[in-house]
Amino acid sequence: MSSKKETSNVGIISLVASSTTLICCALPALFVTLGAGATLASLTNIFPHLITISKYKVVVTIITLLILFIAGVLIKRADSLPCPVDPALRSICLKTRKRSKALYYASVIIFLSASFFTYLLPGYI
Repeated sequence: MSSKKETSNVGIISLVASSTTLICCALPALFVTLGAGATLASLTNIFPHLITISKYKVVVTIITLLILFIAGVLIKRADSLPCPVDPALRSICLKTRKRSKALYYASVIIFLSASFFTYLLPGYI
């Protein structure tokens, strides 16, 4: 029972971590790329901590990458653990694993897109 809750929490933590990378680093780069500087300016007026967080974007990216790596290892390890024999509990176990994988893959996609808009795209424009 503990491993099901652990894998579910790992998926949620990885999603939150990758979302922080998206918010701090990718959205400002995307707005500037699209010529929406006024939108970025109004966003920083509403959320002034975006500027502070953006100063540490490399640290945020590295920490997020570490969290995603650890989450991937834990989710992979949970796949090899047995599910309960009871059909109802087994169904819940399999659904939780499937949901955790989906959250993890969504997190990786968010992280990769955020990294692309933050580090790769500005070099080509």
